[in-house]
Amino acid sequence: MPEYKTYEQKMRFYKSSEWKSLRLQALERDNYECQECKRQGEVYTDQHDPDKHKRLDVDHIKEIEDYPDLALELDNLQVLCVWHHNEKHNRFSSKPPKWDDEKW
Repeated sequence: MPEYKTYEQKMRFYKSSEWKSLRLQALERDNYECQECKRQGEVYTDQHDPDKHKRLDVDHIKEIEDYPDLALELDNLQVLCVWHHNEKHNRFSSKPPKWDDEKW
């Protein structure tokens, strides 16, 4: 079973033809809509944010680092907008706001 612990291993996986094919299947299955937006009663598709290069990501629900056997399982994938995907992985800065109005 392959491992996906290093950056190089992950990049090799994400550039593979198997992943690209499965990614397209997930996008089609989820109707090119962010599933988290949908759960919140909103609709976000690849037609939103015209300034963005890539608007939708295909996310592994169970991460491939921890569950490599699920890396190519369609049932382990969901389509997320870039914002929700970043939120899921805590990629937003945790810096405090520049201004703290509470001190005024």
